[in-house]
Amino acid sequence: MRSLHHRSKARSPIPERCRISIRNKSVRLASLTLCAAMIPILPAQHSSFVSAPAKSWAVDAAAKEIDIINHSGSYIRYRQRAIDDKGDELRDVIESKDGAVARLIMRDNRPLTPEEDQAERDRLTALLDHPSDYARHVKNENSSKKMAIDMIKIMPNAMIFTYAPDQTPSRESSAPQVVIDYAPDPAFNPPNTTSVALTGLRGRIWIDTNSKTIVHMTGEIFRPVNFGWGVLAHIYPGGKLELDQASAAGSRWNMTSFHEDVTARALMVKTIAVKKEFHSLDFQSMPGPISYQEAIHLLLNTPLPK
Repeated sequence: MRSLHHRSKARSPIPERCRISIRNKSVRLASLTLCAAMIPILPAQHSSFVSAPAKSWAVDAAAKEIDIINHSGSYIRYRQRAIDDKGDELRDVIESKDGAVARLIMRDNRPLTPEEDQAERDRLTALLDHPSDYARHVKNENSSKKMAIDMIKIMPNAMIFTYAPDQTPSRESSAPQVVIDYAPDPAFNPPNTTSVALTGLRGRIWIDTNSKTIVHMTGEIFRPVNFGWGVLAHIYPGGKLELDQASAAGSRWNMTSFHEDVTARALMVKTIAVKKEFHSLDFQSMPGPISYQEAIHLLLNTPLPK
């Protein structure tokens, strides 16, 4: 396994992949909202992009990014690593026609113990025996996707986009890129609670001009963000977010890494530091759609890494 601090070319989701292990729902809402705000808005190809308003790239490519999130008719298998203050976990993930299914295969850079493996097998077998439990998982997954898509639709009008003075390509890709800065539009009036997160977020995006897809994106919480006038949650300035994407299989792109370092206060009482990162790697294209039951059997029949 790579070191926690090693920056690999294949890194990890959030979206559904922006999952935060926080018990307090108010802080989880605030943190997930900021994750959704990091879902990329992509540019449309333009033969002379410097002559077009920077915002036009975001407006023209919003529908493209929504297609990437939904990945209709495209299914992949990959490994997802999640690292936080509770540990380091590696999962084998399969996208089925019903939704994603994952099996824990390593913990803290070591193979699972027999007891840990059996507990994971029991969990997956229970999903086969109780389809309603898997249906709840899919419902939560779809809710995260909807939040991200809603944020994408809002973001072009919530932000001011400008061409970055420094057009140096991201080291994540050698393809031709355009670099755009984004910052909140002072005239933006958030239409709902979650979109308030955009009022405190600014950053930069590096865009692959051939595929019209984001390669790298950074975000900074540069001023306080209050949810419900600060009663539900308060996000402190100084938080950092970072996202990478790459081609996963053929024309399919996927998030390869997401880093989050955010401090929030819940219900005007408890302050929580959220430090988490995801990495996705070893992408494989699935030959066709399979049911979630078939995906579970495939996971269970795959030998664990040594």
